Amino acid sequence: MSGSAHKKRLAILISGRGSNMRALLDAVYNPLAPVPVTTAEVVAVISNRADAAGLGIAQQFGVATINHPSQGVARDVYDAELHRILTDLRVDLVCLAGFMRILSEKLVLDWAGKMVNIHPSLLPNYKGLDTHARVLANGGVEHGCTTHFVTPGMDEGPIILQAACPVLPGDTPDTLGGRVLALEHQIYPETVQLFCQDRLRIKNGRVEILDLPAVKN
Repeated sequence: MSGSAHKKRLAILISGRGSNMRALLDAVYNPLAPVPVTTAEVVAVISNRADAAGLGIAQQFGVATINHPSQGVARDVYDAELHRILTDLRVDLVCLAGFMRILSEKLVLDWAGKMVNIHPSLLPNYKGLDTHARVLANGGVEHGCTTHFVTPGMDEGPIILQAACPVLPGDTPDTLGGRVLALEHQIYPETVQLFCQDRLRIKNGRVEILDLPAVKN
């Protein structure tokens, strides 16, 4: 790819259909994407499940795929091999996109500031699973999604971007989740673009978004 030497190298980790993975691939490789990412290339999509539908989607984009199965593998052994794969690929940013496996503290710390995740809630509220149903059960009036840097605590890393939508009368977990997913597909590419432009800085546990440098005449 022309100019790829100047682009950040991304790896996307998935376990299933890869909805956010597809949004990222579209952002990187489709210049007409709603939120184009102009400063990155995806060097691999890695799945811990061989039957993940997202692997086929990645191949349609011409992106290399790696099946790194996790079933029956001790966490430290699995993560050590994952670290080796990412290192050998010279990855600049790891994007978790529906990767349904808890990563070890060592791996997370090895990739501190270089690993991001997207979560379907307005963190710090509703960490963990089944966020849409929990919001509805609690009578919530607002819901949304968050991108954040990954830290050892689940869904506790410094927040990068958030997007919100109202909870509507008659919402079900599926209808609410569909609206939140559309927001995820917007802010994840935005997050990656900010990272690849070197505009994210973690200071005192919080993310600062830096302005683009002025263009010199």
